[in-house]
Amino acid sequence: MAPKKAKRRQQQGEGGSSNVFSMFEQSQIQEYKEAFTIIDQNRDGIISKDDLRDVLATMGQLNVKNEELEAMVKEASGPINFTVFLTMFGEKLKGADPEDVIVSAFKVLDPQGTGTIKKEFLEELLTTQCDRFTAEEMTNLWAAFPPDVAGNVDYKNICYVITHGEDKEE
Repeated sequence: MAPKKAKRRQQQGEGGSSNVFSMFEQSQIQEYKEAFTIIDQNRDGIISKDDLRDVLATMGQLNVKNEELEAMVKEASGPINFTVFLTMFGEKLKGADPEDVIVSAFKVLDPQGTGTIKKEFLEELLTTQCDRFTAEEMTNLWAAFPPDVAGNVDYKNICYVITHGEDKEE
């Protein structure tokens, strides 16, 4: 009886998240698959505590407590196969930071507290730092959030859309 329940629970977990593949582009799914394969050290298709311990050890973290590993594994509702792994990332990405956290990050770039950032400054940051925006991504950004006549971008509006979706009142 127990194995059937476990199997049924696993199927429900996967079935409820099969839509997760539509949340990502194919290239992103491939990147997550590569990451999953690296973490799944014993190649059994499931990320376990031992897999996490082994991959953390390869990154130089040798003294990870058992409780920490258990907490990581317990973030999933069941065994962490690739679909569950992808679902966990989807949930984390879907649940973006709260609006005030994102606004605070932008405020660092707005020392005068105007609520805006110069388009040129924001574009320079987004195209030269970390995950750099492409020219097409910049075009899409400016189409969605056009700067005012003085060349300022309302970052509070951007934060609102990030956290609430595009259904903003005009």
